[in-house]
Amino acid sequence: MLFQLTMFPSGSKRKSASVSEHVAKVINIIDKSGLSYKMTPMATCIEGEWNEVMAVINKARLMLRRMGHERIYISITIDDRKGAKRRLDGKVKSIEKKLGREVKK
Repeated sequence: MLFQLTMFPSGSKRKSASVSEHVAKVINIIDKSGLSYKMTPMATCIEGEWNEVMAVINKARLMLRRMGHERIYISITIDDRKGAKRRLDGKVKSIEKKLGREVKK
């Protein structure tokens, strides 16, 4: 399964418009989980099974709560394709094969 995740605190507790400090803490939790992932400027794609990925997402959510944030924005998009593995790179390679060239990464 592929999960596309965007998570950051919102509301009055933040001191500036930037959320990168908080996103870095979320990425740290994902990185330490051992799951395969790719970060982009707007979201992070994680590959894994439902329970393991949702546990990591919940751990990140609870970390932001413990930091005192009363409101957390979370957007999750899931691609559940039976039997598919190594899709973080595989989906891109499939498009590149059809195009006959590499795409920007």
